[in-house]
Amino acid sequence: MTQNNNPSPSANHFISVSEVQKRIIKDTEAIKGTEQIALRQALGRVLAKDIIATFDTPPCDNSGMDGYAFKRSDITDQPTLTLKIAGQSFAGHPYNGEISSGEAIRIMTGAQVPEGVDTVVMQEHTEVKGEDTVTITTIPKAFANVRKAGDDLKTGQTFLARGKKISPTDLAFLATQGIAEVRVSRKIRVAFFSTGDELRSIGESLGPGDIYDSNRYSLYGLLKNMDVEMIDMGVIPDDRQLIEEAFTTAGELADAVITSGGVSVGEADFVKETLEKLGQINFWKISMKPGKPLAFGTLGNSLFFGLPGNPVAVIATFYQFVQPALKRMKGQEIVLPLQIKAKTTELLKKRPGRTDFQRGILEQSDSGELTVRNAGMQASHVLTAMSQANCFIIIPAESGSIEVGEMVDVQPFEGLTS
Repeated sequence: MTQNNNPSPSANHFISVSEVQKRIIKDTEAIKGTEQIALRQALGRVLAKDIIATFDTPPCDNSGMDGYAFKRSDITDQPTLTLKIAGQSFAGHPYNGEISSGEAIRIMTGAQVPEGVDTVVMQEHTEVKGEDTVTITTIPKAFANVRKAGDDLKTGQTFLARGKKISPTDLAFLATQGIAEVRVSRKIRVAFFSTGDELRSIGESLGPGDIYDSNRYSLYGLLKNMDVEMIDMGVIPDDRQLIEEAFTTAGELADAVITSGGVSVGEADFVKETLEKLGQINFWKISMKPGKPLAFGTLGNSLFFGLPGNPVAVIATFYQFVQPALKRMKGQEIVLPLQIKAKTTELLKKRPGRTDFQRGILEQSDSGELTVRNAGMQASHVLTAMSQANCFIIIPAESGSIEVGEMVDVQPFEGLTS
């Protein structure tokens, strides 16, 4: 699954966000295994093989308008054209006769255009006289309003590639080819748990110094959006034997293991010992705020991510490092978060040193310009701003504060979950 050949940096060395992303993506491979599923179950899944058109779409020439179909050879320099109505063609009920010069047929949108007929005039540009004569008052260009067979897909064309995450539009695309089932990558299994004596699960009473474990719930939501099979292993106390048992079990059950807490220097040393004993792990300090410490490697047959303990840092590091890797494991081709530009509407405070992923509110002005502002207090333990935000504002490591009116890089949360 991963070959962890990158040496760990020294204790005082910081690695950039982009470098860590490159290393993780490089060391991550798509999981083995596929399954054949019904089309309506395929939304959000990743194609395991190319989909090839078995016939032209549309399968025949058809009308793009309600109107009258005729031969372009009937078009003259005259301002109007009067034709005899020979019949009609409706969607699913084509006209089966032949059309002669000087004739037209009444035709509806999507209806098959008969052989030899190649131009359609919209009905708004016609006047019907009696039951069998139509006058075209605005002459269309030749071939107007005719959809040609194969305009969308041609037989033998690959129209959805392996690695494509299936969207609602893709469901429609597949349905146009009459495809009832598709082969997709199997769902990846992700085990996750939190570590710490101070953590309590919801429903338990809090003692002095205790806090409720929120990180498992953010991880649950983040993983739910990725449509994976989840194994929630709860809270593991700071006990060497329990930690080792949990890590061993997770490595046997899952394709990926995610933990929160216990990866900072001097924090629960036996966690680090256990990881080094059971797996191949890199411990990195990332030039990133929030989310400086990160562990990455393998644990048994699983990819392993040891995330920081602060709630916002868990979310930020998941989006930047875990989600791209899980996408790669699922077989997706595009894995890195979407990044766009927006104009600041207020001062964004920052000191040079680390890349700052501030929580922001991305908006569109009346003129269509994208603007961004701070969502509130930026401390890594404060979830309020994270809850109110709809994007990350990315301020480079070497940058100081960003003044009003400057352009900044933004990662919309909706784009992050695609």
